[in-house]
Amino acid sequence: MRVRYHIEISGVVQGVGYRPFVYNLAHSLGLSGHVYNHAQGVSVEAEGEEAICQDFITALRVQAPALAVVQQVRSWAVAPRQEEGFRILPSRAGQGRTLVAPDLSICEDCLAELRNPADRRYRYSFLNCTHCGPRFTIIRDLPDDRSNTSMAVFPLCPDCAAEYRNPTNRRFHAQPTACPVCGPQLRWLDENGCSIVGDALEFARMALYNGSIVAVKGLGGYHLVCDAQNAEAVQRLRQRKYRFDKPFALMMPDVDTVRCYCVLNEQEETLLCSTQRPIVLLKKQPGLALLPEQLAPGNRRLGVMLPYTPLHYLLIEGFRALVMTSGNVSDEPIVYEDAELVQRLSGIADGFLTHNRAIVRRCDDSVLLWAAGGSRMLRRSRGYAPQALPFLDCGHNILACGGEQKNVFCLVRGSQAFLSAHIGDLDNPATLNCYDEQIADFCRMFDSQPDVLVHDLHPDYFSTQYAKEQARQSAPQTLVLGVQHHHAHLASVLAERQYAGRVLGLIFDGTGYGLDGSLWGGEFLLGDCAHFQRLAHLAALPLPGGEAAIREPWRIALAALLDLCGGDTVALQQLAPPYLLQKGWPIVMQAVSSPLYASRSTAMGRLFDAIAAIAGIGLRSSYEGQAAVALEQKLDEATTGAYQFTIEADRQENCLIADWRPVVRQAVADVHAGVGPGLISARFHRAVVDLCLRMSCRLAAHSGVRTLALSGGCWQNVYLLEQVIPLLQAQGFTVLTNTAVPCNDGGLAFGQAAVAAALLKRGEISCV
Repeated sequence: MRVRYHIEISGVVQGVGYRPFVYNLAHSLGLSGHVYNHAQGVSVEAEGEEAICQDFITALRVQAPALAVVQQVRSWAVAPRQEEGFRILPSRAGQGRTLVAPDLSICEDCLAELRNPADRRYRYSFLNCTHCGPRFTIIRDLPDDRSNTSMAVFPLCPDCAAEYRNPTNRRFHAQPTACPVCGPQLRWLDENGCSIVGDALEFARMALYNGSIVAVKGLGGYHLVCDAQNAEAVQRLRQRKYRFDKPFALMMPDVDTVRCYCVLNEQEETLLCSTQRPIVLLKKQPGLALLPEQLAPGNRRLGVMLPYTPLHYLLIEGFRALVMTSGNVSDEPIVYEDAELVQRLSGIADGFLTHNRAIVRRCDDSVLLWAAGGSRMLRRSRGYAPQALPFLDCGHNILACGGEQKNVFCLVRGSQAFLSAHIGDLDNPATLNCYDEQIADFCRMFDSQPDVLVHDLHPDYFSTQYAKEQARQSAPQTLVLGVQHHHAHLASVLAERQYAGRVLGLIFDGTGYGLDGSLWGGEFLLGDCAHFQRLAHLAALPLPGGEAAIREPWRIALAALLDLCGGDTVALQQLAPPYLLQKGWPIVMQAVSSPLYASRSTAMGRLFDAIAAIAGIGLRSSYEGQAAVALEQKLDEATTGAYQFTIEADRQENCLIADWRPVVRQAVADVHAGVGPGLISARFHRAVVDLCLRMSCRLAAHSGVRTLALSGGCWQNVYLLEQVIPLLQAQGFTVLTNTAVPCNDGGLAFGQAAVAAALLKRGEISCV
């Protein structure tokens, strides 16, 4: 019997070749009907024999293109029309929004064309097809048609138009498709922003060969690029960018080259070669000095990515490695608009390789790490944003505003959570403007007006102030909710792993505003997404000068030693290694006794800072977490021994306290005994591992809970992850960690949203 079905498909089904797939599938099965895009997804009508139609509906999900993410296929019978043939109809506008595909690296077919002298797109910097190329960074509106992208200003030539209209061609409705005749073109600008006539690519390549720094326009913004083998160029880039110590990202031409410089396992190779093409943190090859130390000073790892656009493949020809760092001054957002290019980067770049395809929204490179048997997202951006993450549907649209550092916000619509691309630290006007613009962009793109605004408890965070200001300007029924920082970290793990029960949370980071108004960060929590209890924490460390202590960890170390000396500065001078007695130290120590100038923190990250400074390897930090990173990099696993925390009960707080004083005492004794920083680092790390095990066992015995969640920036430490997880599992614990969501503050907004959703779902809070 002949039947006809109307079918609605939702998910990432635009810009990924889904309509050609439907068209060809229908033709192969002899079905009539049509397919078209609309704002919510893809609509299909298919007519034919019942059994064939059912096979067709099943195949729409199970045989979908590799880049598609089919979330739902709904179908219902309609009246047959007895029409012939299957057609692709023009897209239709409408309410609601489908999902937007992230940017994708160049596919093998396009790469072959790029390298084929007989192909009309030979060495063309902007070739792509439905399987690859820009998506998120060029789309202005939905549905995903060329007219709604920054490619709208490039009319297709007859050859490209024929491919674009041919359902059997892999460029059928590939919105960014173009060729040298009709598509975007490269331009070379000198250091003053003046356009130079000639081969722009060759100008850029010669500049790199000659040791210059070049700003290169990528998918989601500009990179600052130099020859990674040129130590003088690398150092000059550091000085101009004001990025004095933080490692640079590198691009290498292929996996074989990566193996020359880095130890590479199968899983890391898979991450490198994935369509997302993230930066992957890889161990350096031991004993090799093939690249300048300035690329990653004092670090045993290099952040490496492979080329992901045709332009990258052409640019890197003849180079072993290029520095490919964000096009900005440190801590500012990446430059992506041509109008701001020269103004913001002229003091850094010696020339500019740009082009006339507009970037609609900035999107920095993603950063991943393989550790403890899994991939760990450290920065979720290009290639991943704005892919939706599954989420608890609480019946409300939620905007979670994130934190102050590594800011990412989260927009929740129904059962989907959309994390923004990496924004950065909200501590300068350029980043604040970026934050405001991207939130407005997401709300428009996903057709979502939040009725719940969630923020960190810290009153001085810009994200907190933003949420409260938005609430004042919006409808009176808008709910504003503050979520404690470490509870958000805990909830980020539970929401990602879709775990509904209570867990013990080992939440370690550098800073977080506590319920008591003090700074937390070495926390042992018991809770779920809705609620938590603080069962234990690290003893508080003095932070002389507040933020100054984070920039100058010697202050924290000296204050800790002063505590051991009972406040006796004479005894302190005898106990402290000479390098801790920095200029002005007596005044700094006076601040320890003043509540106006010396806050205290229970943060594990600050204890890492103190031990690094005591070991003489982290007296000052030019970027967040530098001292802790340096301490991890110095760790000598071949050594023996461990320091040990004491665990004491605090009846006033009704919780356990992990006292760091014995650890600091043992570390400074080792310094005076001539022990090197590698052994001090190893003994300290083992002390933290031992603390995690002992505290988890005690709290599990007390609470009856044997599932653990690890989150917070300290869990980016590979040694801790790879030591703690198997030890806890050997004791019968189930261990949950972040994988697709960063454990650092880049995952904070996801956790904030999870707390709000859980409370709303339980009816414990509501919109008026």
